[in-house]
Amino acid sequence: MYVKQLILGGARSGKSRLAEQRAQASGLPVALVVTMVPGDDAELAERVRRHQAERPEDWRLVEAPTALAGALEPLLEQGYCVLVDCLTLWLTNLLLLDCEETLQAELDALDRLLSRCDGSLIMVSNEVGMGIVPMGELSRRFQDQAGWLHQRMAGFCDRVTLSVAGLPLEVK
Repeated sequence: MYVKQLILGGARSGKSRLAEQRAQASGLPVALVVTMVPGDDAELAERVRRHQAERPEDWRLVEAPTALAGALEPLLEQGYCVLVDCLTLWLTNLLLLDCEETLQAELDALDRLLSRCDGSLIMVSNEVGMGIVPMGELSRRFQDQAGWLHQRMAGFCDRVTLSVAGLPLEVK
């Protein structure tokens, strides 16, 4: 059994579905930690509703738009298979706060947790480093930070998978 997993992929690559299948197969109770808050975007709210309808009813749902490590720790201690969807939305939320100290503190807290946690964790994230370098400053910063975040998380994970066209490619 893989304890810590990172699943990367582009938009509509099948990464969330793969993560959900792996969480379900873990045999553990599942806690889904979502990092996105739809706000007043009606189309995004509909996507959230569809995802909720497709998930098993017994999964615990936790919203953690910024304080991810704080949300994960008690769930891992309670023996859940914790599925985080997704790291890049979490990173976006932190970058939009425009506070370098908060960003660094949250990254460090996640590093500390992953270096000592023994629970089952599956993290989903968007691979954004395979395209062109964005023109805007915030977009470039996001792409850089996402690449560094993925490298950090891959270092903590037992298994890293790239999802392409619904097919899992094992990287680690």
